[in-house]
Amino acid sequence: MSESQVRDAALADDGERKIAWVSEWMPVLNAVTARLREDGTLAGRRIAVILPVEAKTAYLAARLAAAGAEVTVAFQGAMVHDDVAAGLAARGVTVFAKRDSTHEEELEYFHQVLARRPEVVIDDRADVIRLAHTTHPEVLETLLGASEETTSGVVALRAMEADGTLKVPCIAANDARCKYLFDNRYGSGQSAVNAVLDSTNLLLAGKCVVIVGYGWVGKGMALRARGLGAEVTVCEVEPFAALEAYHDGLDVAPIVEACATAEIVLTATGVRHALGIEAVEALPDGALLANAGAVDDEFDVPALRARAFETRRVREHVEEFRLADERSLFVVGDGVCVNLSAGEGHPAEIMDLTFSVQALAANYLLQNATNMTPAVHALPAEIDESVAREKLKALGVRIDRLTPEQESFLHAWEAFD
Repeated sequence: MSESQVRDAALADDGERKIAWVSEWMPVLNAVTARLREDGTLAGRRIAVILPVEAKTAYLAARLAAAGAEVTVAFQGAMVHDDVAAGLAARGVTVFAKRDSTHEEELEYFHQVLARRPEVVIDDRADVIRLAHTTHPEVLETLLGASEETTSGVVALRAMEADGTLKVPCIAANDARCKYLFDNRYGSGQSAVNAVLDSTNLLLAGKCVVIVGYGWVGKGMALRARGLGAEVTVCEVEPFAALEAYHDGLDVAPIVEACATAEIVLTATGVRHALGIEAVEALPDGALLANAGAVDDEFDVPALRARAFETRRVREHVEEFRLADERSLFVVGDGVCVNLSAGEGHPAEIMDLTFSVQALAANYLLQNATNMTPAVHALPAEIDESVAREKLKALGVRIDRLTPEQESFLHAWEAFD
């Protein structure tokens, strides 16, 4: 506990209760890390976990530590739950995370992580890997690789690979089917919508909801919003995604046009300023804005603040911006990932899949990174499938298998009589 930097160690009991609760709902992670502990492959290995500090992340870190790894956890700002950080530190894991940390403090937290010379980084938005390649190149001498959690982080790593900057192998954990099909769609879909509704105590049925971006996160939010009775319009720049939204029965419109009648706007693009100032100017009085994407400034909160003649906190996670034309706009979760800044993140059953992927990806890198090129790699398909099969087993769901004849048919190319 002495090495950790958390807001208040006295919050540890509250955090421990949250960690203990999710442990009951993550059977796959329990099974995976039990095997890793039995195998001894993580014993003494240094792993950095750079993920939002909430109960599921804490449980992942605790399970990796129980399997023998030396684990360091760090994250920044509104996606840190101080009680969980204290609870994890009380378990003996080194934690650098406070909810109201300054940018300078956050850089120091990451410096502290890198100073411990992790062999593998489980990263978010490629934050620490980018620092390792820029301001801390000495870390690359002992860093074996990284496993990336987010779409935006994978994009950054692919850009580094393309220009020859990337020096270590990285696994795109975000692109594993057990991650994006469930975490991005069902996890973000439920938790982002829940965070907005819980923060505002408003009704969704009948409201005009605009979803900016129709990737897996956008699809999940559209599914939940429509299921609760909202009228959903999707805004896209990618023609295939727009066409998919249309065939899913949703309205599709340019963002300024859609915002003219929007009552709730949810962004999920991974792109800065996806909700531009022209679209903000089109919003009606009383509109709610929330960001469900991995990029903090999908809409420009500082610019909105500069335009407002008055701001005030109207609920714990809701800020009102009074504009010169007498409109009020309400930002939920400070404009950063709303399901964590204004909620408790994805359901534990969903993160059971994601964090089992991350545990196995980290172990794979520890065993194989020296034989991998410095590039972005897919998680081996057999690992991805093993997580899915383990989850089905935990759920008590049985499926069929191909017969030998069917297997032969699928692998044959000759014409049949």
